[in-house]
Amino acid sequence: MAKKLRISILYNEPVGGDEVARQYISANGSLQKGTIIDVDHAQAVQEMPSPMDLSEVGVLEEMEDIKIAMNELGYKTRIFNVNSDIYRLIDYLRSEKPDLIFNLVECVENESLQEMNVAGLYELLKIPYTGAGPLALGTALHKPRVKEILRARGIRTPEYQVFRVADKISLKEGMTFPLIGKPAHEDGSVGISDASIVTSLADLRKRVQHIHREFEQPALVEQYIEGRELNVAILGYKRPQVLPISEIDFSGLLPGMHHIVSYEAKWLHGSVAYEGTRGVCPTRLPAGKDTELKRVALDCFHLIGCRDYARIDFRLTPGGDAYVLEVNPNPDISDDAGFARSARNAGYSFPDTIGRIVESALERSR
Repeated sequence: MAKKLRISILYNEPVGGDEVARQYISANGSLQKGTIIDVDHAQAVQEMPSPMDLSEVGVLEEMEDIKIAMNELGYKTRIFNVNSDIYRLIDYLRSEKPDLIFNLVECVENESLQEMNVAGLYELLKIPYTGAGPLALGTALHKPRVKEILRARGIRTPEYQVFRVADKISLKEGMTFPLIGKPAHEDGSVGISDASIVTSLADLRKRVQHIHREFEQPALVEQYIEGRELNVAILGYKRPQVLPISEIDFSGLLPGMHHIVSYEAKWLHGSVAYEGTRGVCPTRLPAGKDTELKRVALDCFHLIGCRDYARIDFRLTPGGDAYVLEVNPNPDISDDAGFARSARNAGYSFPDTIGRIVESALERSR
């Protein structure tokens, strides 16, 4: 490397400071891998929009892993905490002038939809950055819009309804129980718990009202699809590579628990849901199904405008029908996350994966 590239890893430290989140953070401010969260807090945290979203706290662990990998790759790396101060961010970028931004900013002032605007700022300042652009980030956080786009392309996704605050809560023709209710504009399983699965109109109304009250946004209600949960990771930009498919194994959950990746299962170390779900990669699929899922995932990648890295989540029914649940640009790529697991099964070490993301982003600026 003739010149050490100057790469700034940008993230936004979560707003707040509740006791549950503090257990995630060590004395020097970095995330403790494998920290055990007091399980007594689990239900309260997953049911309420905490002042400090633990999915955002997870970015601290991701940032630490990426920093280590960058150092191994020989890049000149700096870390900058946006801290929800956009003027400070602008001053930093104008003075530092990084060759590339590794973008880990997922919200500003606890608002997920601001993620797209930070990427828009990089665009205006003409600084290359990793991951999806503002349009793709904004589209992916509008879950009903994603479903409209997929359906227009003929891609199967669960039947759904959107309920706003003033809407009458009644089901349209074709919607049958069980259903799953979630916030329409969040990611990282925020707002999804075991109680999200509803089997009666009374429970549906309670769930929708909970989402309106606690998250102040529309509720997306989908047909619950029973079956296997599969994750398809994609790496690259001009020639994106579909990585080996991973499956979520729910066999460790207690009887009666729904087989979903809830907020608790994703973020609350030590909880039954977290310990009872694990990723398996590569997974075994019926003949031809692996090829089909990878083709559909790549189609979703291009339709939403993902770049560099993304993850497409599916449900596969016992009858073999595949439904796209989520399109995730800029997913968690921590060393112990599902994306890194798929990359390792494709033959890439964690530094290799980070290096490919960097090269993919730089490719667009040349």
